[in-house]
Amino acid sequence: MYVNKRRPGGGERHRGRLLGAVVATLVLALVAPVHAGAVPPPPPNPDNSELEESRQDERARAGEVGELTNRLAEASDRLAQARAEVARKKELVNKAQVDLANAEDAAAEAEREADRARRQADRAAEDLQEARQRADRFIAGSYQQGSTVGSVTAYVGSESREDLLAREQLLGAVGGSEIDALEGVREARVEKSNADAAAAEAAEVAERKRQAATDAAAAAESALAEANEARSSQAERTAELEAERDAVAEQLYQAQQRVSDLEQQRQRFEEWQEEKRRQEEREAREAALAAANSTVAEPGPSPSPASSVSIETVIERAKSQLGVPYAWGGGNTQGPTRGVRDGGVADAHGDYNKIGFDCSGLMVYAFAPYRTIAKFSGYQYDEGRKVPLSQKRRGDLLFWGTSGIHHVAMYLGNGRMIEAPQSGGHVQIVPVRYGDILPQVTRIIE
Repeated sequence: MYVNKRRPGGGERHRGRLLGAVVATLVLALVAPVHAGAVPPPPPNPDNSELEESRQDERARAGEVGELTNRLAEASDRLAQARAEVARKKELVNKAQVDLANAEDAAAEAEREADRARRQADRAAEDLQEARQRADRFIAGSYQQGSTVGSVTAYVGSESREDLLAREQLLGAVGGSEIDALEGVREARVEKSNADAAAAEAAEVAERKRQAATDAAAAAESALAEANEARSSQAERTAELEAERDAVAEQLYQAQQRVSDLEQQRQRFEEWQEEKRRQEEREAREAALAAANSTVAEPGPSPSPASSVSIETVIERAKSQLGVPYAWGGGNTQGPTRGVRDGGVADAHGDYNKIGFDCSGLMVYAFAPYRTIAKFSGYQYDEGRKVPLSQKRRGDLLFWGTSGIHHVAMYLGNGRMIEAPQSGGHVQIVPVRYGDILPQVTRIIE
């Protein structure tokens, strides 16, 4: 037979110690999990009407951007046409100037012809004078011989029948040498008249050509001035539309950002609800398990640090170069370097004599602690994961050039970015420009 050898009173003390241990275990089981994994206070939860209103605003802004983009495309086409018209009018001015030069040459030649005609007229006048003198000598001789012919000068140049008859009688009364003298008078007069007419015609032709060429040149220059004015006006209108589109694009971005923020708030609230439900279930299970097994759950390992540490390192490296000059071709993983020649704008700004960064060189330096990326904006676009522009975050790379990438910058959040802009500039922080921006960003660090 089994005999209980416990001391008197020992059972009560054992039961007391066991009850205390159970109570302590239950207290620890109920309290410890709450402190180890407590759900934080609920985040904001936007209502459905607020979400729908923000989405409608986003759609409206997107429609405006689309309309303005179409209008800008039409304006750009008109600007291209205006530029082509200016180029055409410039060529017409060139043609008019060539025509004017040719007309001036022709006028000069006409003037020379007129001079020759005037000299011929002068010679004809001299011949006429000599012929008249010969005729006068003949007439004087006829009177000295007692002739009844009368004054020869009365018949020279006559055209009526009576005059001609008298002239015929006169010619019948004179000898061959005298006839030559009278004919010389008429021929000299005809030659002088022809020479005078040729000189006048040459001068008139010269003046007409010169005036026509001058008028054509003036008309061409006036047309060019009008074309330039039209091009300037169209350029101003295009710039206005571009500015308006960019402003609305910024509004669209803000609307998209608001939708994204509200949707993220809703998602975080739903995640909070789900986490709260799981936490309550977990606490209930742990409490029951602790009560049953008199054990206390140990807290799990701490999560690994987020990659934002690397992102912030990259951003701080980029910001450390604020104010450094832009130098085309400059920059590597170690810092700013001397720029290179491009045979154009960069050379005009002396980039080859500057120590600095270009846009892609700044990104190479910023990401150097994380990894080495290509020093070309087009390749940098493919260095990471593509993310919609509306979902960009700190450290993402923004790109410009819908017809070919030509610029890169780093997004800093709150609508601002850091960049090395162009020759003559320096590393700076500026608002994001949305004109010609690509619809996707590149996220190198997740």
